[in-house]
Amino acid sequence: MNSISVRALLVRGMLAGLIAGAAAMLVAYFLGEGPVDSAIAFEESNSHEHGGEELVSRVMQSTAGLATGVLVFGVAIGGIAALAYCVALGRVGRFGPRATAALVALGALVTVYVVPYFKYPPNPPAVGDPDTIGQRTGLYFLMIVLSVLLAVAAVILGKRLVPRLGTWWATVAAAAGFVVAVGLAYAFLPSFDEVPKGFPAAVVWEFRLATLAIQVTLWTVFGLVFGQLAERLLTPGARVPEAESASRAAAN
Repeated sequence: MNSISVRALLVRGMLAGLIAGAAAMLVAYFLGEGPVDSAIAFEESNSHEHGGEELVSRVMQSTAGLATGVLVFGVAIGGIAALAYCVALGRVGRFGPRATAALVALGALVTVYVVPYFKYPPNPPAVGDPDTIGQRTGLYFLMIVLSVLLAVAAVILGKRLVPRLGTWWATVAAAAGFVVAVGLAYAFLPSFDEVPKGFPAAVVWEFRLATLAIQVTLWTVFGLVFGQLAERLLTPGARVPEAESASRAAAN
């Protein structure tokens, strides 16, 4: 793949990330803000410190702050995913540009979010010991790195097993190896249970479901949009039907 195609895919990946970020922002606002407000209310009702002034208002956090954070994250992650797409295209099987985009999006969702999520699920405000935040953050990013490396190793293993086992069983063996390796990481890495006494379990559950819905929305929209953009760029024939339909409409 030449540098022009890589640059064009990078731009399209960032654009797709921006669109995906906008969709994720809507999910975050409508599903995530309720549990966050409930958690903040619990924290304030159980705090012994009063009279502190907020540097950024809650309204600003839930509107402009939320939009800025999610959109910037979407653009950044879209660019990184586009680069991963350039590496994966033509190397993970006989998949076209659109199918490869879907696979990259699914792989990113599973390795970067879902696998760490089940070991270290996100918590709303007021949940978690401030003294362990550094340790928890470090272990969370370690889990992301392990998940990505294990996924890459599983892909390499699957490709090497194809001549011996065939595509189907090589894929099954690689997936099973990935699951076993992740399970071992779950078993050996420390866990945390720092929900304060009296904190509503429903708020924790709703918050975690909302964060999962945000990520699923982000990567689903990215895979669909970027796949379409990559298809139009890399497959000239994909633009022919649209041009023909446009010419017919003009003729009529």
